[in-house]
Amino acid sequence: MADQLWFTTARLTIHLSKTQNADGITLIEHHMAAGFAVPLHAHHGEDESFYFVDGEVRMQIRDEIHTMRPGQALTIPKGVPHSFRVVSDEARFLSFTTGRFEDMVRSLARPAEREGLPPQTAPTEEQIAELIAACRAHDIEFLGPAVK
Repeated sequence: MADQLWFTTARLTIHLSKTQNADGITLIEHHMAAGFAVPLHAHHGEDESFYFVDGEVRMQIRDEIHTMRPGQALTIPKGVPHSFRVVSDEARFLSFTTGRFEDMVRSLARPAEREGLPPQTAPTEEQIAELIAACRAHDIEFLGPAVK
């Protein structure tokens, strides 16, 4: 059974936990509303691969900007700065990792209270500080603002 979680204002479904396979692969489905963005950051302990299912996502990888659409995929090697922003009404994509990303998600997520997305509210300063600390503790470094 997949874990249905609310992570900030996104709905994440952990379809495959790293504890369920010998290679430590995590498969997460991300469902996000328009404007959802993550700051420029780098995963120092893992590559991160994406497969885009629905909607459009603007991705910054180093200094390059890409608009990702359904059916496209990419891998961001560990240590490479990247950011993204949902530019359609909603977007869904899959992420594949083998490091500590799943642990970071679980450290901040809460069980989904219902179907669909969580309330779309701006984070508090305390929530932002908690996210930065959790990322730092799991080898993810924030490097700058989110892609526009």
